[in-house]
Amino acid sequence: MSDWRDVFGHEEPYDEQVDGIETAVATARDGGFTVVEGACGTGKTMLALTAGIDLVRDPDSDYERVLVLTSVKQQLRQFEEDLRTINANLPDDYKSVSGLTMVGKADVCPYNRENAGGIDEDNVYERCESLREHTGDLVGEGGSTTAQNLATRARRQQTGLADSGRSGGGATYLETAGEPTPYPPEMPEYDDTEYCPFYAQFLDDLPEDGDPVEAVPFAFDDVGLIEPEDLVGLSVQHGTCPHSMMGALLPDVEVVVGNYYHAFDPVTTATFTGALLDDSTFVVCDEAHMLEPRVRDLVSESVGDATLRDAESELTRAIQPVEFDDRTTSSTTADADLVRAELEDAGVTLRELKEVRDFLRDLREELDRRVTAFLEREHRGWKANLADLPDAEIPLRDPTEPGQDAISEWAEEAGYDGGTWARAEPVGAVVARILNEAEAEEGESVDKERAAPAAGRVLGEWYRNDHEHYFREIELERTWNDMEPDDSWRRAYNAHLAMQNCVPSDAIGEQLAEFGGGVLMSATLAPLDVFEEVSGLAHLEREGRPVVERTYGLNFPEENRESFAVDAPKFTYDNRGAPGDETQARQVYADAIRDVARSPGNVLVGMPNYAEAEWAAETLRDLVDKPVLLDESSGDDATEALKDDFFAGESKVLVTSLRGTLTEGVDYRGDRLKAAVVCGVPIINTASPRTKAVRTAYERVFGDGFTYALTVPAVRKARQALGRVIRGPDEEGVRVLVDSRYARDSWDSVREFLPETEREEFQPVSADMLSLGLDRFWG
Repeated sequence: MSDWRDVFGHEEPYDEQVDGIETAVATARDGGFTVVEGACGTGKTMLALTAGIDLVRDPDSDYERVLVLTSVKQQLRQFEEDLRTINANLPDDYKSVSGLTMVGKADVCPYNRENAGGIDEDNVYERCESLREHTGDLVGEGGSTTAQNLATRARRQQTGLADSGRSGGGATYLETAGEPTPYPPEMPEYDDTEYCPFYAQFLDDLPEDGDPVEAVPFAFDDVGLIEPEDLVGLSVQHGTCPHSMMGALLPDVEVVVGNYYHAFDPVTTATFTGALLDDSTFVVCDEAHMLEPRVRDLVSESVGDATLRDAESELTRAIQPVEFDDRTTSSTTADADLVRAELEDAGVTLRELKEVRDFLRDLREELDRRVTAFLEREHRGWKANLADLPDAEIPLRDPTEPGQDAISEWAEEAGYDGGTWARAEPVGAVVARILNEAEAEEGESVDKERAAPAAGRVLGEWYRNDHEHYFREIELERTWNDMEPDDSWRRAYNAHLAMQNCVPSDAIGEQLAEFGGGVLMSATLAPLDVFEEVSGLAHLEREGRPVVERTYGLNFPEENRESFAVDAPKFTYDNRGAPGDETQARQVYADAIRDVARSPGNVLVGMPNYAEAEWAAETLRDLVDKPVLLDESSGDDATEALKDDFFAGESKVLVTSLRGTLTEGVDYRGDRLKAAVVCGVPIINTASPRTKAVRTAYERVFGDGFTYALTVPAVRKARQALGRVIRGPDEEGVRVLVDSRYARDSWDSVREFLPETEREEFQPVSADMLSLGLDRFWG
């Protein structure tokens, strides 16, 4: 058995790291999972990496790799940094631990990176798929050439450019990641068909019936972490595809770093990362408090009205050649021959194509009827105010009573049975093949993703999934389309038939069960029994897979921090009123955030929503001498600019929503933050039909829907915001929770959902004593 201290990246571990590493190693040897709630400074990243690498390097272990999953880019960088630290401090006779960071095609495609070959950020995924298909068709069974010939032709185009006198008489090479490639910036063609030379080279290097890693033309087993920029540079030197290299390397490197998509998104695991999902992988789920909401999004489904329209059009295009041929009774056309052959190969009939096409048409008409009725009911005169319509949800059943949805009921009454829903998926797949083949024969470039397979897949899931765990509704998403009529809702909206997986614990647990074992960790998991239920771990434990809990509090000097739970009136709408109301409760909160905001240094104010954040910012501007910044619901660029402004120059106050992006996953290390105050318990809108459905589903599965679905996630949001303050042993700061539900026990108290160490630190104080406590600490 190996000694994990050989791969630990620092001279001496913390006591918590010793316990955590040894617990994780022992639990994983038994096929289990360790759940770690550790405050900042616990060293969770190094703990998890050390445990996993130790198992991978142990010849008596069956583990072959560590897969790290995180939802926060900053934490991804932390894992990369800790892996470098491990490699820098390995014993002299140890090989470096090989690692790879997974990214999307857009980040590694040489053409997209240099905006060449007709590829850019808007079309990179569609173009990549079509070019791969073209290349594969050219060299596959029945193809007209070889992969080697395609790559060689692209290389020789350089000579052609030079001979023609283009580019100043010299060959023009595409360059990226600081390395020249052997190919031109233009996309090469063969027999009037565009192809990707990088992918052609990969196919040429790929051994028949061999391991894809044999196609990797560079050494990787002792080079340490291969970052995306490194991968691109190493790949293009040899003229091969960086994204294909990533896929080839995945099973053979010792540490793979990615995000939740790489393990829980059904499409991604089916097409790219499936080889990692087995019992030889030690999985690390970082920021695991986000596992439940992120996976819920990944395993929920929707299909837009525009997609249904395009799918109907694609079915019509596939049907027309045969219908026209049958009507004219002339000799069979080439298109009709193609359609009949593809249908026969797929075991699909022309009648089934027509049935699904009619279903899509009628479904869109029913969708139109329901959206129109909703707008007439909720927004009288909506046709004159299209630009002002808000996003909306139209529930298709009572969210508090599981039962069949209205669209399924309509389909039955219209004569479309379950077979129609189920047939939509194979019909969509065969239609895509027909259209792709027809366009290829006509010499057209097949660059777009077909709508029929996407629509068919969702309609099939709509029929197969139950009505207790899944909630179906129509989502109205704001958009604008000048091509639609002036009085049509389609000018202002894209409507989606949406199906939410209300209880994703089964999906999470089933996927975790694929791994040999691992660590799930975060600074905010409490209560751990609730976390284990909603993440599917409790089910695994009942199946005999061990699940072991560890909780580690802040190990920094206690004299450097002060923590208050202020016994203020509950920050609920009934108590506080609207933002413009002058209520006694609002005055108490205004005084509290003023007192905290006057602390030296930068101060973060977390409010339950953006409307309350705006109120708090306006109030503070009249009460404090510091600049007050307001975070509004906006894009990533605006948020990043606001964050940079907050960190730069003089001390400031930043006011934000606790449901925004600035209260977790952001590095406030050093002097970037001296105090944080959270007002109220940030429970999401309970009036939303989707929220009601989730609460109802949790009620039926776990027995306490409000606690599991709403209260616990809200407390975690509050704790994440407070966790921004103390990030190192030499930092000092203040953390304040303002709301009586944090301060004392009551029927709706949330104090019990704080871990014991935090309950001890966040001692209750009255609102009028807060300023005295702050003065005493800073004094």
